[in-house]
Amino acid sequence: MRPDQEIELTENAIAVLEKRYLLKDGKGEVVETPRQLFERVANFIAEADRNYQAGEAEVKRSAARFYGMMSSLEFIPNSPTLMNAGKENGQLSACFVLPVGDSMEEIFETNKHAALIHKTGGGTGFAFSRLRPKGSVVASTSGVASGPVSFMKVYNASTEAVKQGGTRRGANMGILRIDHPDILEFISCKENTADITNFNISVGVTDNFMEALLRGESYALIDPRTGGNYEIEAKKQSLDAATVFDLIVQHAWATGEPGIVFIDRMNRANPTYPGETIEATNPCGEQPLPPYDSCNLGSINLGKFVHKPLPNDFDLSRPESGIDFDRLGQTVREAIHFLDNVIDQNCYPLEQIERQTKKNRRVGLGVMGFADLLCELDLAYNSSGAFELAERLISFVESEARKQSSELAKSRGKFPNWENSIYARENVAMRNATVTTIAPTGTISIIADCSSGIEPYYALAFERNVLDGTRLVTFNRLLKQRLEQQGPISEAVLEKISSCRSIQEISELPDLIKSVFLTAADISPEEHVRMQAVFQKHTDSSVSKTINFPEQATPDQVRQAFLNAYEFGCKGVTVYRDNSRPYQVLSTTESSSAAAAGGGKVVERPAVLQGFTEKIRTGYGNLYVTVNLRDGKPFELFAQIGKSGYSTMADTEAICRLISISLRAGVPIGQIIKQLRGIGGASQIYADGAKVTSIPDAIAQVLNRRFEGEADTSAGTGSEICPDCSEAMNYDSGCYYCKFCGYSNC
Repeated sequence: MRPDQEIELTENAIAVLEKRYLLKDGKGEVVETPRQLFERVANFIAEADRNYQAGEAEVKRSAARFYGMMSSLEFIPNSPTLMNAGKENGQLSACFVLPVGDSMEEIFETNKHAALIHKTGGGTGFAFSRLRPKGSVVASTSGVASGPVSFMKVYNASTEAVKQGGTRRGANMGILRIDHPDILEFISCKENTADITNFNISVGVTDNFMEALLRGESYALIDPRTGGNYEIEAKKQSLDAATVFDLIVQHAWATGEPGIVFIDRMNRANPTYPGETIEATNPCGEQPLPPYDSCNLGSINLGKFVHKPLPNDFDLSRPESGIDFDRLGQTVREAIHFLDNVIDQNCYPLEQIERQTKKNRRVGLGVMGFADLLCELDLAYNSSGAFELAERLISFVESEARKQSSELAKSRGKFPNWENSIYARENVAMRNATVTTIAPTGTISIIADCSSGIEPYYALAFERNVLDGTRLVTFNRLLKQRLEQQGPISEAVLEKISSCRSIQEISELPDLIKSVFLTAADISPEEHVRMQAVFQKHTDSSVSKTINFPEQATPDQVRQAFLNAYEFGCKGVTVYRDNSRPYQVLSTTESSSAAAAGGGKVVERPAVLQGFTEKIRTGYGNLYVTVNLRDGKPFELFAQIGKSGYSTMADTEAICRLISISLRAGVPIGQIIKQLRGIGGASQIYADGAKVTSIPDAIAQVLNRRFEGEADTSAGTGSEICPDCSEAMNYDSGCYYCKFCGYSNC
């Protein structure tokens, strides 16, 4: 029997834990079980109770309750806590916001601080709104300013360098106020999706702008140095609101960015406003923070709180009767206790962050498994019953979380900034300035085997590569159970389910199953926004959610979603139209199309090419991979394996020749990586924290590291390829994440 036998983990969950969370020795071998992981985290976080006169027995009781929540998969903290709790200098928070001042010293000091945060697994948000506009005079040098977008590119390059050795990829949010004079350049800065790849971007939309938009008027641009109207010769002092809004809409329709944050609304809802002003959010937008603040998050798996079996008196007119609210309330209270303890146990990357975090003690308890819960209760995601139940659930979570924070304030003290908060004005004791946040939960929902955040299902079946080159289909757990209850299902029907995003057109399936098991593609944009607004109504911070559109959606439909988000009370909105991340052509459109059809013309090799050589350790020795470039793109590849025997060297040469001719024929680099990645061999090792399964796999890893921007999409599919396992990734809540290895680009 495995030590973790009683923990119900899927194969995917175990694979993700082994790759990203479980402790490893110096050789990269896993030396911790999932049970030991949860014990490590629970014991370390419970130790904070000693700060408040808890005895040994009480600390052990807390540790047991924390372990129980995690091992039952009812509550999972954010990834840095799972990864780092109990380790030396363990940084436990996921979300940070840093200020960007207008001097060169301040700009690069913040860049250094961001690098330190990324090194520890955190994500950073920045507002570039304080920076003087492009072309402004810099008195100290008699030069001209290069503007916010240029420094975003500097930060992006720094993130790219730091992320190479981390267990979590560095991620950023860049925000610029809509009244900044460089707003048009900012809106367009990710027009090429291969640029600024380590940033999500959002426009900070003000009330003044929305009022001007709705009235059909212009609005004033503000000089960030003076706070007054922008007055540089030959530069516009105002812009037409509709024109700017149309530009945002057009780019969001085309690429999914920029998103929008309603910055004034965020500040009005900020408990420490006006003493502290929010300028930015974390990378996925769900955690607005003042400068140097941080927040640690965790999510409750709602699907675990459905009564099983459902009560005899259950009916869809009262779906809440199917939920164990007593147990849910207890879990909410323990989760707030856990998250408050994290603040004390954290090792902060900067003194400024530690001071600010302990000043406000923000925590963000959210939910996941919402789509699972609805299916368990036979409720369609877009039904009136689902909207009503969503409000009932999140208002209950918010109420119980605030009650627990208030109880902690009585025994541990109010958060130090309480006197300057809305709670002081209302005379309500609180331990934490905020208690609720709805986060994406991409990776931790894989561990919990549940739907992510408050999103509907992205799809109901997923295909993945296995080592012998075949494809393995993984079906949605609840759908599989329901189908098995219906009796035998033909292979033809299973094939239909696995090959489409929606099951609505599969006539062989019962109507009840089709009406309940909806995917994001089955839900209208307005219904997506309405669900986000319902959760936002009872969430202290913000809500991470994607408003999905079919590929044929128009810019006008995107425009309406943005307007709906403002009207319904959302704090921000992110949209994504299927296949709107365009494939980056590696040579010419003609040659790439021909290659995809199998008839690419092989381009002649020039006499001179430049490139690079990278060493990677394999089970057969050190492999030296040389890639030569043409016009900055990979054109041919050579590899030298050293003293591994003639057969190994010959096989390596053959692989390289085939890769080279494919590249010269215009085959997309992403397709080549996908074919090579994960091929198994007799001598598999861990090298630099990653498993190298064979020589072809090692070559694929080198290509992936060097050409990740170009390899992001699979030709003709619009799906991003996971840089770790080469599977197709999902997009929700502003992030791409992999269902199979847990990789996330946020």
